[in-house]
Formats: sequence, structure tokens, C-alpha cells
Amino acid sequence: QVQLVESGGGLVQAGDSLRLSCAASGRAFDSYIMGWFRQAPGKEREFVAAISRPGSGTAYPDFAKGRFTISRENAKKTVYLQMNSLKPEDTALYYCAADENSFIRDTQNDYKYWGQGTQVTVSS
Repeated sequence: QVQLVESGGGLVQAGDSLRLSCAASGRAFDSYIMGWFRQAPGKEREFVAAISRPGSGTAYPDFAKGRFTISRENAKKTVYLQMNSLKPEDTALYYCAADENSFIRDTQNDYKYWGQGTQVTVSS
């Protein structure tokens, strides 16, 4: 089992950058694929990024490609989401997720463990 705690959210202006962090506790962090999802008010939770166990593979939806970067430091049991050129439509509660799947997943139902989320608000 793994516990996840997100941090790094905040209020920024359009065009700014933010780096979210997700710290994991428990054993064998490198046995989990990791993902970021987000949920805006009145909308469904959507996939933002995912990374493989060793960190060599990543996946993004179209809106995140070129702006967002997921990375991980297994020795620190931490996964990051670097977000650049933020837009007001990026405003959402951002969640970190983990699962023992062998391969990257982009669907929330494929992730077993979730953090509480960190709020990102982008003003225009």
C-alpha cells in the first residue's frame, strides 16, 4: 500500500509555471506507475500525465503535450508535474495516483491509490 500527498498548487497568472510534487510513503515506490489527474468544478476528472516505474516512459493527453512534464525520483519517493504556460482552463484540483500496473495507464479506474489533491488556480 502507498499513501500519497500532493503539494505545490497555488494561484498564478496565465503564462506562469508551477511544479507540483507528490510524496509517497510506504515501501517499493518504484513498483508503482504514477499518474496525475485533474478535476475542474462541474467537470469529470481527466488524465493529465503518467510515468512508468523506472521513469523512462511517459504519456500525456493532447492538451498537456509540450506544456506539462511528469518526472519521478524513486530514491525520494516523489513524482513531479512541471506545468508551463498555464492557462485559465488549467484551473482544477490536481490529484496524484499510483498503481501496481506494469504499464502506463491513462484511465482513472486503473489507479488504486489516490492523494487528496492540490488546487491550481490560473487567473487571466
